[in-house]
Amino acid sequence: MSAGVSSLAPAQAGRKRLIVHADDAGMCHSANVATWEAMEKGLVSSASVMLPCPWVQEFCQWARNHPQYDLGVHLTLTSEWRHFRWRPVASIDRVKGLIDGEGYMWRDVRSSASSATAGEVEVELRAQIERARLYGMVFSHLDSHMGTVFARPDYFEVYTKLAKEYGVPCMLPRPTPVAQAELKGYPITMEMLAAKQAAGFRMLDRLVTGVAGRNYAERRVSYRKLIETLEPGVTKLIIHLAKDDAEIRAISNSWEYRWADYQFWTSAEAKELLEQHQVELFTYRALAA
Repeated sequence: MSAGVSSLAPAQAGRKRLIVHADDAGMCHSANVATWEAMEKGLVSSASVMLPCPWVQEFCQWARNHPQYDLGVHLTLTSEWRHFRWRPVASIDRVKGLIDGEGYMWRDVRSSASSATAGEVEVELRAQIERARLYGMVFSHLDSHMGTVFARPDYFEVYTKLAKEYGVPCMLPRPTPVAQAELKGYPITMEMLAAKQAAGFRMLDRLVTGVAGRNYAERRVSYRKLIETLEPGVTKLIIHLAKDDAEIRAISNSWEYRWADYQFWTSAEAKELLEQHQVELFTYRALAA
């Protein structure tokens, strides 16, 4: 796959394309089942996998059996849940800055960014990508758990360097006011994004990292509005999926919105809305073509 600049034919330039992207596959069994069901039966067109997590082998087995789906590596430098934690893939002695006092990855982006060197980040991210290859996963893109690779300019350079080296797109929005708003709080400037665009990286026209609402009723309203007002170009919408079960309720205080995302993006209503507003589901594979 090429990392060249994305260009649409004139006849296609006005088309509305939506990557419905599920983060956090591999995190737990509940997330795995919800993700592959939503890809097989629903409207989720892309997903990415957390290689340090306990249930990654289960998801990679499904990925090996379903190579037609658009799957990426969800590069992971944090471990945020209270009791459900994970460690780096690389040898601990090579990535000591990524480890907190409890022996796991830091819980938050700021702690990771203030403790780990760019060299340690590169060692760990490369180890995660190589583990995906070891597990037989054919990945179409790279992206970032909790946006940690955007937390420092040198991390950002490692991230884009690896995407170029492995020949896949990485999650990068075009330098626009919308992108600037989505990246608020991160030190990645529009000039830095423009430089990547000039260097030939595939870019998203818009990146939507989340919508308002915690339960199904609230998020349904947000997703309806997003579909109804979607503009032409390639938009990536990040969602998080889980079934409603004891596992995800024990792991995460965000279980309710994860279950709501699953419900909406496997619903007949969502399918009808996409058709009504002439929104095409899109993938990173298509972006790279």
